[in-house]
Order: sequence, then C-alpha cells, then structure tokens
Amino acid sequence: MAATAERIADRPASLASAPMPAPAHQAARPDDQIVLFNDADWSDYERLLEIRGESAIPRLTFIDGVLELMTPSWYHESDKKTLARLIETWALEMDVALGGAGSWTIKSTLAKRGAEPDECYLLEPIEKEPSRPDIAIEVVRTSGGLNKLEVYRALEVPEVWFWQQGQLQFYGLEGDQYQRLQRSGMLPQLDPTLIESCMQAPTQTEAIRQLRRVLTAAG
Repeated sequence: MAATAERIADRPASLASAPMPAPAHQAARPDDQIVLFNDADWSDYERLLEIRGESAIPRLTFIDGVLELMTPSWYHESDKKTLARLIETWALEMDVALGGAGSWTIKSTLAKRGAEPDECYLLEPIEKEPSRPDIAIEVVRTSGGLNKLEVYRALEVPEVWFWQQGQLQFYGLEGDQYQRLQRSGMLPQLDPTLIESCMQAPTQTEAIRQLRRVLTAAG
C-alpha cells in the first residue's frame, strides 16, 4: 500500500463525525484508535477487506482516496451493543418488523465508497438481497475521523443515526443530501428521549428492564 498513514488524536473533524468534548467523568476512558491512510485507492481498500476476512475489527471506511481503519474501544462496543439491544427490544415490544445486519460491509465500486456501521437495520419483509440498509448507526467517541454522512450519502443509505455524548441524532436522506431529523423517519414511534434515558442505566440488563417497564406501563 503506497498510502501514507496518519494517526488521529484530536484534530478537527467534519460535520456529524466530530463529537463534542468529552465530559469530565469520561476523560480518562480509552478512546477508539483511528488511523488514516492518505492517497489510498480502491484496490487498497478491497485488499484490506480481503486480508481482514470475517473479522469485524478494524472497521474500514473509504472515501476520496482516504482509507480509515478504526479499532473500537470497549466503551464504544458496550454502547453499540446496549443501543442495539434497546432498539431490538423496542421493536419486539412494539411489534415492529425489523431485521438486524450488524456491521455489514456496505460498498459501491462505482462510487468508490465503503463503510461498516456499528449496527444497521432493514425494515421487514426483505423481498430480495439488499444493497444497503435502511438505517445505519454510528457510535461516535473520537474526533478526527472521516465524514461518515458523506460516505453514506454516496451509498444512498436512507437514514443514519449517531450515538454521541448521550444523545441520538437522526439524519434522513432527502434528494442527495442529509437533513437533521427530530425523530427517525423510518421508526417514527421510537422516542429518542426514552432510549437516551435507558442508555444511562448501569448495566445492559437494567437498560432492557427499564425500557420494558416504560413500554408496559404505556401499553
């Protein structure tokens, strides 16, 4: 690979990929490790995908000749899994047909874009093999990475969610640009404040119990 590597610390990032400064109680937590390879080409990206094989780490993103390798921290993976369990529990309790596809590698040779969300979902039923998810979810903990919205825009992912500093942010693709949404257009019944509250629970199990208690009381 002829590309040059750059280790990311805290340089500015593009819109929606840059988290706000971490609260004091999170300052000592290990962040994700991000390396950027500049002047990369599409063959570099595909070669690394082949070398990595079925492993989900590092996660690879490619756009405009820049290849990002991201190794998530334990805190990143814990947030990802808690959020996924909450979404899937909510869908089950609300009788919403939702199919999960994990960190599915989404790429377009024509657009020369590729990404691997932390989690992604499709609305069921799925009638044929899809080329991209309906919802891609990114957990943001470290500044300086690529602009994931720009990658997903080229891949025509209808909706992108960011979990960032205790909040859910929703972006919907309108035409060829993303617009910030107050709620998910795909899952409009999902109350983001409820999910955010449950994410603050001390354990994943308690987060699920809290969600079920609220949904049961509301039903």
